[in-house]
Amino acid sequence: MPKPRPIFLADLLAALPYPVPAPEEDVWVTGIAADSRQVRRGDLFVAIPGVAVDGHRFIPAAVARGAAAVVGTRPPSAFADLAVPYTQVRDAREALAYLVARFYGNPAHRLTVIGVTGTDGKTTTANFIFHILKAAGLAAGMISTVNAVVGERVLDTGFHTTTPPAPETQAYLAEMVEAGLTHAVLEATSHGLAQHRVTACEFDIGVVTNITHEHLDYHGSREAYFAAKARLFDMLAETPPKPQGNPRLAVLNRDDEGSYAFLTPRLKVRAVTYGLHPEADVRAENVRHTPQGLVFTAVGPGFRLPLTSQLVGGYNVSNILAAVTATVVGLGIAPEAAQEGVAALAAIPGRMERIDLGQDFTAIVDFAHTPNALRRALETARGMTAGRVIAVFGSAGLRDREKRRLMAEVSTQLADITILTAEDPRTEPLDAILEEMAAAARAQGGVEGKTFFRIPDRREAIRAAVRLARPGDLVMACGKGHEQSMCFGETEYPWDDRTALRAALAEHLGLPGPEMPYLPTP
Repeated sequence: MPKPRPIFLADLLAALPYPVPAPEEDVWVTGIAADSRQVRRGDLFVAIPGVAVDGHRFIPAAVARGAAAVVGTRPPSAFADLAVPYTQVRDAREALAYLVARFYGNPAHRLTVIGVTGTDGKTTTANFIFHILKAAGLAAGMISTVNAVVGERVLDTGFHTTTPPAPETQAYLAEMVEAGLTHAVLEATSHGLAQHRVTACEFDIGVVTNITHEHLDYHGSREAYFAAKARLFDMLAETPPKPQGNPRLAVLNRDDEGSYAFLTPRLKVRAVTYGLHPEADVRAENVRHTPQGLVFTAVGPGFRLPLTSQLVGGYNVSNILAAVTATVVGLGIAPEAAQEGVAALAAIPGRMERIDLGQDFTAIVDFAHTPNALRRALETARGMTAGRVIAVFGSAGLRDREKRRLMAEVSTQLADITILTAEDPRTEPLDAILEEMAAAARAQGGVEGKTFFRIPDRREAIRAAVRLARPGDLVMACGKGHEQSMCFGETEYPWDDRTALRAALAEHLGLPGPEMPYLPTP
């Protein structure tokens, strides 16, 4: 990671998008921390009010560890006896993003930044854009929920899928600048947008894939969830002029009526649309699904572009169109480079990823963890086999409860056999989660023990799916994808569906293979 130079507190505070009083004493700042346990001498400590813990409680601890100054949302009178300068801000998370960006020298200002948001398809679309940029000969980096790619370095961005915190995001961008990159692709989740993880990223192009049912546990309402996604497009208008220029373009999915209708009236920048809709600016024609992937023609302003992709699923037509629109229309990249970039993307970890040990049925791991994503994954699975579709999935504890019913309904309608199992139950009783899902399956005509099963232990659920499979069937483990852990109680246990499925297949076939990962379920 880059090592920024010390900076005066007043210079840091000047990065905020609103005025704050000058510090009574200007001090050197050598780092920024939002966790008092990570404070080093000379750091600026940003006290963030959390859901369970208020960072203001830890200001004395941060100062004791050597914090040179403090930023928080409470009035200065609450910290009159503080031995270091204190500055009040309107939103600590927002302030953290601007302060860290300034500390790293505002790296996004020296990059062309493309942001991708949406409920489903963000990672795949970001990867298509990244591959098109590379095919065009551009020095590009990427920050996704799977990893960060900086030059030749590929860095894990964490166990569970969300945008990295603002300090990490800005550090990645600074590393890109230091490595001589010119373009960056950022996957912006609704949490990342609402929590200001991508604030101060100075987006030039914003892309939305779709907005469907997800994360209502956090956002509280469909309107708040939509508003979080819309924040990406609000930021396009806030991006200042850059030396290399910036297109300030919104790329909208004309087929996704919800997001299109919500975003269009609030846009302050130019918009371009994509989709199968006849009014889309960039459209797909002559779509064909083959065993090797997708074949279709992208038609846009001044181009007709034959495309082939190694990825399967009708939803990837939409993801490809979004990437082509952002790059060819948004950045003026040659259509031939888009053609090459789309063809070059072989697979996304945990996205319709085949696991093949020579078995006589198809085994797939997919990240589908929303009702819409599960529907699309199962519809794709239907087109990949003449046999039965066996789906294994769960629904997370302490998260959007309505998803449990919706996902069970989707699988009961589209899969031949559904196996309901653990998926990050956290501190909720797993049996209660599975009963909610089973009740929804029964309401759709599912018969327990015949068309659906409850197997709490995800290891045994995957093993059962493998045992049930006949020649020509398709087994799909959904919901975890590339993720590397599963949460029981408050503990994250190492877990990878791909390893588990390989282990189950090896056991079934009597072949050497990986050990089945441990889980604390009976």
